[in-house]
Amino acid sequence: MPYLEHILTLAGIYAILGMSLNLLVGYTGLLSVSHAAFNGVGAYVVAILLTQAGWSFFPAVLVAILLSMAVALLIGLVLGKFRDDYYALASLGFGVIAVAVFRNWSSLTRGPLGIPGIPRPEIFGFTFSSNLSFLIFTVVATVLVYLLCRFIIRSSFGRVLQAIRDDELATQVFGYNSYYFKLTIFVISAGLAAIAGGLLASYLTYIDPGTFVLLDAIFIIAAIILGGLANLNGSVLGAIILILLPEALRFVGFPSEVAAQMRQFVFGLMLVLLMLYRPQGLVGKYKL
Repeated sequence: MPYLEHILTLAGIYAILGMSLNLLVGYTGLLSVSHAAFNGVGAYVVAILLTQAGWSFFPAVLVAILLSMAVALLIGLVLGKFRDDYYALASLGFGVIAVAVFRNWSSLTRGPLGIPGIPRPEIFGFTFSSNLSFLIFTVVATVLVYLLCRFIIRSSFGRVLQAIRDDELATQVFGYNSYYFKLTIFVISAGLAAIAGGLLASYLTYIDPGTFVLLDAIFIIAAIILGGLANLNGSVLGAIILILLPEALRFVGFPSEVAAQMRQFVFGLMLVLLMLYRPQGLVGKYKL
């Protein structure tokens, strides 16, 4: 049971990441590879404030959100100059820079050693120390982020984002400043990613730069493509599947000599087949 609680907690955290990224990729048409970096900013800010400054979890998360949004504003001012593939490559550059900062600013981040002993959240004297209590805490956070994302995409602001995705030039003809809208959603998305980072740091009680490398960014993108672009339910579904499926394959009964390789093979094959026969994802509306 604690093992299942652990897996579901991770799925909830990555669902938050998936929903925040889907605001960019699915609803606005911006392929960003920088989300793992914003996840890392949130995680490191929370970890540093909790372990070195003695803050409590909730003020630390608030600071993480604000700082992540401030960084996203600066990065977004540059990314807004690019389109399509160049946008993705420029966002990838920021991800590489962020990991380099995490790894080399040793006086603050402890570099490759990482930050251990991160405390769990506490509210009104109750500490979410058990896996079950933290799972409930994560589910509440995931639901709140889901409701916020749904509000955004159903608002007039969200409709403009979807118009930009469908035809940015036509949106500009009607008087909308697409640069402003893309920058705004990029900043909001980064703030939501910081929430996931704060949860991850506090749950694992340890973080290091290896947690936020390119592979993690690709994992988040794969989750929203698998679940479905421009669909919040798809973001949650994709995160759950990508977290649970590799674990479920552990119980298939492959020979121990090749078990790890076979699990990776079957997992990869299922993803390839899905992309071939269902390229818009399980519940998505659009192809990437």
